[in-house]
Amino acid sequence: MNIRILIADDQDLIRTGLRLFLQTQDGIEVVGEAADGVEAIEQARALQPDVVLLDIRMPRMDGVEAAARLTQLDPAPRVLVLTTFDLDEYVFGALRAGAAGFLLKDARREKLIEAIRVVHTGDALLSPSVTRRLVAEFAAGAGPVGPPPAVLDELTPREREVLALVARGLSNREIGERLVITDATVKSHFGQILFKLGLRDRVQAVVFAYEHGIVTAGSA
Repeated sequence: MNIRILIADDQDLIRTGLRLFLQTQDGIEVVGEAADGVEAIEQARALQPDVVLLDIRMPRMDGVEAAARLTQLDPAPRVLVLTTFDLDEYVFGALRAGAAGFLLKDARREKLIEAIRVVHTGDALLSPSVTRRLVAEFAAGAGPVGPPPAVLDELTPREREVLALVARGLSNREIGERLVITDATVKSHFGQILFKLGLRDRVQAVVFAYEHGIVTAGSA
């Protein structure tokens, strides 16, 4: 079954370019386009796409608000944020609003296809540049939002270790190499982390870890 895509961007040339490229890819179908956040919500309700490629800066409703509303739909599409700048001030807000991933508009075409497939499977795409941005947010003074919640006590020492490494931007393979365990074991630990903390995906896990001081800016 094809992955159904909705493209939301206020620039017609970008929408056209994305559509023409994606239409050539096996297993991907572009079902609609939107020129702003309001239209993105309307089109998502009507077309029920699997993944929304969402520009972060749009008129009438920006990508942060649109991401929050899109992820509340039933069924809810996965939201992949597209932006021109890796330090866009809206990126952090969009991730907290429920976006499943983040990609620069100048990323390689192969990276775009990979990102679409990753978020469609229910995983999240969090690039090293975004992880560095999260670190910068807290280094700049945001800091933990409060004391660690009691639910953290339910994590085993190994699960806390895995969560800390996820928050630093390591992939499952890299975590496995660091801890000398298999990829499957890492996935199992991470699944338990999401379940115990009531989180949806890798993005939420990284934000949670920084917000609650599990890792701190500058930690190795």
